[in-house]
Order: sequence, then C-alpha cells, then structure tokens
Amino acid sequence: MKYRSRLVAGAVACLLGTASLLAGAQTIRIANQGDSLSMDPHSLNESLQLSVTGNVYEPLVGRGKDLALAPALATSWKQTSPTVWRFELRKGVQFHDGTPFTADDVVFTLARVAGEGSDLRSNVNDIKEVRKVNDFVVEIETKTPFPILPDALSTTYIMSKKWCETNQATRPVDRRKGIENAASFRANGTGPYRLRERQPNVRSTFVRNGNYWGKIDGNVQEVIFTPIANDATRVAALLSGEVDVMEPVPLQDVDRINASAGARVIAGPELRTIFLGMDQKRDELLYSSVKGKNPFKDKRVRQAFYQAIDIEGIKKTVMRDAANPTALMVGPGINGFMAEQNKRLPYDPEASKKLLAEAGYPSGFEVTMNCPNDRYVNDARICQAVAANLARVGVKINLAAETKGTYFPKILRRDTSFYLLGWTPTTYDAHNALNALMACPDDKGTGQFNLGSYCNAKLDDLTRKIQAETDKTKRAAMIKEAFDAHSADIGHLPLHQQTLAWGVSKKASLVQLADNFMPFKYMSISK
Repeated sequence: MKYRSRLVAGAVACLLGTASLLAGAQTIRIANQGDSLSMDPHSLNESLQLSVTGNVYEPLVGRGKDLALAPALATSWKQTSPTVWRFELRKGVQFHDGTPFTADDVVFTLARVAGEGSDLRSNVNDIKEVRKVNDFVVEIETKTPFPILPDALSTTYIMSKKWCETNQATRPVDRRKGIENAASFRANGTGPYRLRERQPNVRSTFVRNGNYWGKIDGNVQEVIFTPIANDATRVAALLSGEVDVMEPVPLQDVDRINASAGARVIAGPELRTIFLGMDQKRDELLYSSVKGKNPFKDKRVRQAFYQAIDIEGIKKTVMRDAANPTALMVGPGINGFMAEQNKRLPYDPEASKKLLAEAGYPSGFEVTMNCPNDRYVNDARICQAVAANLARVGVKINLAAETKGTYFPKILRRDTSFYLLGWTPTTYDAHNALNALMACPDDKGTGQFNLGSYCNAKLDDLTRKIQAETDKTKRAAMIKEAFDAHSADIGHLPLHQQTLAWGVSKKASLVQLADNFMPFKYMSISK
C-alpha cells in the first residue's frame, strides 16, 4: 500500500509539475478531493460542480462577497404583481463564442432547467411561464406568490440557446442515466473565466475572459484545477508548492499546515448540513435482510437509529471538533433557523434497543448504507462511525462507500435504502430545504432530493404556504411548525454542520464563502 501511495503521489507530482511548466506568474493551481463531474451547469445540484461551473456561467441574480443578492445577467428585478417578476437584462454581454446574450437565452435556459435530465428542477418547479417582453426584458410568472424567486435563481446558470442547439445539448446531462453530451466536456458561458481544457478526473484549465462585462478583482489569468483524492498527497502538494489552494484540509493536518513556512489554513463555518436519509416509500427495502416489509416506515425504527448515533463521539473523534451537531436540516446562517429548536434527542443505545424490540426487531436487522468517500469532510469515516454505533444496538450495516462519480447517480435514481447526503440551501432560506429535501416528491421537481420519499401532508401544505407568504413573522412561525412536524416524525437523521478548511499558499489571496463556493475572480497570486 505504501509503494502504491508513492506511485500515486509521484504521478500527481508529475502531472502538477507539467502543468506548472506551462503556468505563468498569474496562474493559480487548485486541488480538490474530487472533480466537478460535468461542465453542464444543470446536470448536478452539487456545491462543487456549481462552484466550478459558476466561474464560467452566470445566473440572472448572483451573490456578492457577503452572500447578499447582487445583479449579474439581470441589472434589476421587481414584482409587478404578486405572481409576476420583471427582470431587466444586462446589455452588451457576450457568450465566450461571441454570441450576444439576450432574453431568448433566458427563456431557453429556464425551460432546459425545468426539463428532463435536469438536477435543478426544484429551483424552478414553481414557475408557470417565462415570457420574453423584448430582447432585454423577461417576465417570470409563478404559480403562486414566490417572494424569494431571485434567491432561487442564484445558481440557475444561463446557457446560450444557439450554442446548445448547434451542439445537440438542448437537454441537460442526466447523471442518473450516465448520459453525456457536448455540454459535459465543453462550455460557453458569459462568466469571468473560459474553459480551455477539460480532462475529467485529471485536470481542467480555465483562462480569464478578456471580454468579460464585469470587474474581476483578482489578478489570476489562468486556473488549473486538479482532483487529488488522497489526503496525504493533497497536503504534500500544498506544502511543496505544487498547488496554491486545496480543500478540504484533512482535520489532522491543520496545525501542520499552519506551522509551515509557505501555507496556512483558512477556516470558517459552512452552511451545509450533513444528514442520513432512509427509504420510507417501498414496501420492502432493496438492500435489507427484512423481507416483506420496510422497517423504516416505522417511526420507532427511525428513532432507534437516531438515538443509537453518538453524535458527540463523531464530533470529537471523527471531526476533531470541527463540526456542530444539529437536530435540524438547516443550520445557523439560514433564514428560518431557530436555535431553540435545535435540540437533538439524547444518545441512548438502551432506548434504541427497546424501540427496535417494540417495532419487532429484538435482534436488529441488516441494511446497506450508501456513502461517498470523496465529497464531504471525512464522509466515509462518518459512515463507519455510524455503522459501529448501530452495531451496538444489533443493526448490521453493510457499508457501500464509493467515489461520488458513481455514488450520486446511484442515490439520485433512488437505488438506495439508507444513505448519507449533505445540503446547502442555495437560497440561504429554509424553504429551499423544505421544498427539495423534505416535501413529498412529485414529477415537477418538488422533493427532488427527498431520496427516501418521506411524506407528511402537513409539512407539504406548510411548505407551499411558506413559499407564498410575505409577512416575515407569519412565515417564520410556519417554518418553525414545519420543522417541528419533521422532527416529530424523525423524517431524516440530521448529523452536523461541517467546518470549512481550505489550505492556501501564503502567495495566494482569495475570499472564503460560507456556501463553500470558490470564485476565481476574487483570487490573486504573487511571485
């Protein structure tokens, strides 16, 4: 194993060294534990992919350094009636191939996002119609009042209608089916950086867009993005100067990096919540020793799993205190989070055993747990710890940990019985988590990431009302009521909010955002 690790490290060093020969004084080299799985901005609603493609593509309404809404391809927006929004589009913008940006691209994009294969349908599932008023004005009509529509569109990136039609990419890449098209490997956005080279799982190179309409704060001309899955190799690349930025930093290496001569760790809270989901729809689980019924349909079983998890132990030993245990599906920083609700059920293995016995499983049962090993901080180790906890109450977990490239397509087609997932509400509002993770799934995009199909009619009704409510006090009360209903049901098993940790060369400067997006336009590098 050590010999193999040296071979891997040598190969990565060779690759990075080759890239550095091509790099100029204003090239920044970024390493991540995983890759952006596609250049198609609508194919996967995952923070890393949205972060990477968000440097090439842009939304109508973006975010500033403080994560507040900011004009992007729309210069202004307003409600002209409770269900109609009017967006004034930016003039003089070109896609990277020189095609002018117009309202036609907005109408096309929102239809593409709402269509088959899109992983962002929950962003637009409440849009009734998109109308072109003229080349630089569009109206978006929603099915009901939707006061946070601009927030919901902040990660819906606009594509060129002409380019997609020319390149047979009018539909998104469907990660569930393994379908690829030209948008998987090429890109044509309006953003501050252009895609120059794409080698999936090897290297992607981006260059500054000389015709960009906006301001680029940093001095970086070229970005070389390299996935390095091995933690030790990624740290070594930073410390040796082969990369300038890397994330995530293995928690055990934070002090070592901070003590080094050439690098430091930038840490901060993250908005992402890590949680476990359970198949609550099928009458028989796909991957379990229990036949003829589904144990997760019984709240007692769900609660037994919850109370078997030693969350403080995971925080201390797995996360090295770089996590905040949670009882909710959203954390601090998300509108609608209430600290007084954030109280977990106690860790109590004996209570878990009793609940399992009451539910008819005195000796426990066996179930497969799906988990990524290269997406979240210590994701596979979290799953290993949960498996060990559950073993103590008689539940045998068959852990299936795999790279996110195969993990996400599997769970997104709901080919799972028990899974780990992380979620950052892109609107920074609780409605996003309610609508995408907790609402009963339908064929319009509601509950698109409620992969275990948990359903509660009261929560669904509240979610619809929350979307339309403009009175902040009433809206907050409804969010609280919806979270109370979900918690009472043990609809999911919330674990924690992880902490961001980026390793950064002392020659580099950047802006760390709580949503873990990494805008290249804020980066600078010195010799």
